Amino acid sequence: MPHTADRRETLVRRAVIVLVSLLAAIGLVAALTNLPADWLPTSETRATDPGQDSGTVAEADAEEKAERRAERRERRAEKRAEAEARQLAAKQAKQEARQKAKKKARKKAKKQAKAAAASAAANPLAGHRMGVYQGPGDQAWAPYERSTGVNRELLAKIALRPKAKWFGAWIPDREIRGNVAAYIANSTGGDPDVLVQMTVFRMVPWEHAACGRLPTPAEQASYKYWIDEFAAGVGPAHAAIVLQPDGPFALCAPGGSRLPSELIKYAATKFAALPNTSVYIDGGAADWPKDNPAEAAEILVRAGVDRVRGFALNSTHYVALPDDIAFGTKVVAELARRGVGGKHFVINTSSNGRGFEFNLGRGSHPDNANVCRTPQERVCVTLGIPPTVDVANPRWGLSPELAAAAAEHVDAYLWFGRPWLHMQNDPFVLDRALAMARTTPW
Repeated sequence: MPHTADRRETLVRRAVIVLVSLLAAIGLVAALTNLPADWLPTSETRATDPGQDSGTVAEADAEEKAERRAERRERRAEKRAEAEARQLAAKQAKQEARQKAKKKARKKAKKQAKAAAASAAANPLAGHRMGVYQGPGDQAWAPYERSTGVNRELLAKIALRPKAKWFGAWIPDREIRGNVAAYIANSTGGDPDVLVQMTVFRMVPWEHAACGRLPTPAEQASYKYWIDEFAAGVGPAHAAIVLQPDGPFALCAPGGSRLPSELIKYAATKFAALPNTSVYIDGGAADWPKDNPAEAAEILVRAGVDRVRGFALNSTHYVALPDDIAFGTKVVAELARRGVGGKHFVINTSSNGRGFEFNLGRGSHPDNANVCRTPQERVCVTLGIPPTVDVANPRWGLSPELAAAAAEHVDAYLWFGRPWLHMQNDPFVLDRALAMARTTPW
């Protein structure tokens, strides 16, 4: 029946719809079983508005950023603390190093002061007034006596200063004892405690002539007799003797002979036996033998420095005082290395007011180098520090090291050079003397 057929078709469609709906429901359930448990909204989230999810994420991001910033600040703070700790440690280390250096310097200064004090206490030249010879035996004396006014004031800087008179072969053997005794009497004024200065220049041949020949037997005998008589003339006087200026010439003896050195040793031994005499054997200068303390020590050892107080520097040269102090200190060390310890030295300061090396001198000859014409001129001859045993005085402008070395090793600055004489020999040259007296810094 038509109606029955329509109805059946309707039922079939409904059944299909129900079946499809059922299958769809079954698929949905199956899918839901694979989702995480917290996918469904909670009562709290269902209670908020949908825009709150994005706000929560932003807050989480902000918290994370804040945490990162805090971590960065903490790391920076740690780095600053570490840097400050390192700086503090470095500062403390520097302070400790400075304290150690100061302590070491104080210890060194104390040691040097002790050595200097011991040296000064043992210095045979200290504690004695230096005598001034006033007579015809000093080429500067007669010109001073004749002078007046400004010239007299200038020449007094030479004539009235304690100086060493030179004694040599020009004084006959038979006269040397009386000559020396008269010189001492004049210089001391009869006061036995006054110190006199003398330079012995008796070797024949000497200087460049010594390089060509040796002393003859007669010259050797005359030398020894003259020395014996000289020593007899000195007697118990307090004396400083500079022995044989231009000492390096001893090394040029023909065939390497040591005869000149042996004769100097004879004199050194004879003078050293005197009760109040200090002997200083000439050892050249810082520029001769130039920068060679070993060679200077060789000259001195051959000449008997082990038997005397020490050695002399700068007799006929113009070396600056600091250079001679440094050189002499090295010679002392070299002598000690060779087993000759405890030696001291004196430096001629009569000619090194503007110190320079001998071969740089301008003029007709280095021995007669040009004198300074103005106080500002350099590389010229002028008077140096006046004779004194106050060798480390700050007035001399020495560095702390050199002042300490001088205090320990130098007995005195003496005037045993004669730059006011022509060729440092004779005669007295008034113009030279006046120029040096006028331009000296001392």
